[in-house]
Amino acid sequence: MELPDTDPIRRAATMIDSLRGAIAHAMVGQAAVVEQVLVALVASGHVLIEGVPGLGKTLLVRAMAQALSLAHSRIQFTPDMMPSDITGHAVLDPSTRELRIVRGPVFTHVLLADEINRAPAKTQSALLEVMQEYQVTLEGQTLRLPKPFTVLATQNPVETEGTYPLPEAQLDRFMFKIEIDYPSAADEVAVVVRATADQAGDELPLANVAPCMDGNGVLELQQLAARQRVDEHVVDYAVRIARATRTYAGLAIGSGSRGPLALVRGARAVALLDGRNYATPDDVKRIALPALRHRVALAPDALLEGRTANDLLTEVIDSIPAPRA
Repeated sequence: MELPDTDPIRRAATMIDSLRGAIAHAMVGQAAVVEQVLVALVASGHVLIEGVPGLGKTLLVRAMAQALSLAHSRIQFTPDMMPSDITGHAVLDPSTRELRIVRGPVFTHVLLADEINRAPAKTQSALLEVMQEYQVTLEGQTLRLPKPFTVLATQNPVETEGTYPLPEAQLDRFMFKIEIDYPSAADEVAVVVRATADQAGDELPLANVAPCMDGNGVLELQQLAARQRVDEHVVDYAVRIARATRTYAGLAIGSGSRGPLALVRGARAVALLDGRNYATPDDVKRIALPALRHRVALAPDALLEGRTANDLLTEVIDSIPAPRA
């Protein structure tokens, strides 16, 4: 049964549809990937996008930032990058003989961390405080980040030379791990046509992406999502799924407590995208794989059998009865 006064919810769904349409002017296909990124944005979460080169990871992030008319920064991670290259540093001002804080690229609204696994763990860890507490500590000063703030990181799952696997603590800070796959044949034809029409180089096709929302609009969506109704049976369902991963055969490590948090927050955002003011068990199932696949580790025998985290998580989800009352 719907609660009264759903007009704000419907307006929010319309705003999100406009944002989805704006992104579609640059991004062809990949509807599930776009939806999961929008869910994370509405839920005020961070996203790790994994896929081989050339599938549009950077294009998606740039298109979303442009459609939101928000300030955005891009960091190309490299093996020689230092933490101060991300957060900022202090320099001595010769005129005043005092230390002056130079803010790094994290002081933005949308941060694209490109090929994040190419930086060593020391540099990757510079994002821990940023992603969890939305602040940076420099020379004893605590500097708050602007809101809304989201990190959209990319990594290549194929190339391992010169890369550093993300630490578990770093992975756990991402709300979703989204896997982007090859497009369909029809979508790939459309990609080629769009990327080559009246264009000589490889510049991203962002000219037709018109701003359709600002920072206040994003904050409004996030606040609406936070107020979505979630029945205690839906919360219990999310918790049971996460707890089942800790004892399931084939999984050496199960989800921590951030897993059910991501499930519930994501379910609220899914409901908002659908124009509802309440979350359902189906909303939890809809985002269970991106919310949990990076929070589990496979046992050696499952690896030898060629199984994946998606395979085992699907079995876990299917084994947990969903509340229907």
